[in-house]
Amino acid sequence: DRLYFATFRHKPHSTSHIHYFSIDDELIYENFYADFGPLNLAMLYRYSCKLNKKLKSFSLGKKKIVHFTSTDSRKRANAACLIGSYAVIYLKKSADEIYQTLNTGCNPPYLPFRDASFGACSYNLSILDVLSGLQKALQNDFFNLDTFDVHEYEYYERVENGDFNWIVPGKFLAFSGPHNKSRIKDGYPLHAPEAYIPYFKKHNISTVVRLNKKLYDAQRFTDHGIEHYDLFFIDGSVPSDMIVRRFLTIAENAKGGIAIHCKAGLGRTGTLIACYLMKHYRFTAAESIGWLRVCRPGSIIGPQQNFCEEKQASLWIQGDIFRSREKDK
Repeated sequence: DRLYFATFRHKPHSTSHIHYFSIDDELIYENFYADFGPLNLAMLYRYSCKLNKKLKSFSLGKKKIVHFTSTDSRKRANAACLIGSYAVIYLKKSADEIYQTLNTGCNPPYLPFRDASFGACSYNLSILDVLSGLQKALQNDFFNLDTFDVHEYEYYERVENGDFNWIVPGKFLAFSGPHNKSRIKDGYPLHAPEAYIPYFKKHNISTVVRLNKKLYDAQRFTDHGIEHYDLFFIDGSVPSDMIVRRFLTIAENAKGGIAIHCKAGLGRTGTLIACYLMKHYRFTAAESIGWLRVCRPGSIIGPQQNFCEEKQASLWIQGDIFRSREKDK
């Protein structure tokens, strides 16, 4: 009965019985376009450390802890998603249970998250979708905040250091497409394949899958013993059934981890990883989009979101067949 979440128009002041805190101006989402959240894994980690410290603090021992947010609908959605995630991870609440708790009271409904594009939003991602994706990721050991390396995450997500994130540790790494040579173009760092080789070798990445047009020679990976596949489809579009099938077969047979890229490593890359999550871990489309965006903000864009929804049922069936065959072997 010590932890609360509240929305205030004006900043409240702590009292002898209540400690108020807010992260609205501390943990801030870096948007691409009209997107505003959810906040990434590093921010979830920092929030969790902060809250754990408050709950264990001797000086706050007798006080109620209230995480408050403002009436700014974007900040409020991100704040609710953080405390909801904390409850799923540390308080062992189910996503449904905590979402119900967050919706008690007479506050307005939470603003749904949207994709990193301009224009009208064609797909709403709810806080519940994000919490459910997080819950599935926990159940499948995709991450553990107690062993999470926040410094490594923040280092490699930066463009100058490679711009990559693990979605499923040891299995799927999403990264920005390499270029012919490492250079700075219009103030933007571009990396040649060689820039990635040491990290890929160290982390047992056996396979690279390219989804965009050829900007480097595949031999620059294969010469280092890394398999390379081309599964091109147009930027912002959805993959054909043949491309999805080929990708899943490559992923199911890879000897080590798989590094996948398109141009930015967000839309096309995220879409194919989502297909694998649906087939092999029975994520819903919305859960896979939620988890991908927490790991790598901006993932899965425009019609790709609806594509994932359309493919969910058939990928679940394919996954059931795959698992029953594996069992019979």
